[in-house]
Amino acid sequence: MQHVLEAYGPMLAVMAMGIGLIATLGWVFTTWLRIKHGYPLDGAWGQAVYPKTSDETIERVKLLSQENAQLRAELGAVKDRLANVERIVTDDSHRLTQEIEALRVTRN
Repeated sequence: MQHVLEAYGPMLAVMAMGIGLIATLGWVFTTWLRIKHGYPLDGAWGQAVYPKTSDETIERVKLLSQENAQLRAELGAVKDRLANVERIVTDDSHRLTQEIEALRVTRN
């Protein structure tokens, strides 16, 4: 047995270090994937580490969702206005003049 350890001892130590390195890199990679895709991270005893959920976090999400909806509505209005401006700019002047005159006639 002593002869076997002397012959294969350094190789076994290198293999053990390699397995440890591969396991550590695998753990880092899977943790990175979980963070990237939004999965919660667990601590040593199974408790949630990230993202932490609390009443404050839930309230922040609600406020951000409302703000997002308002910004989307505003963006829609800006897109409509931009489409009108583009139509006016790219339209030939004769047709534009006729439309303006038609609007003046309908007001009177």
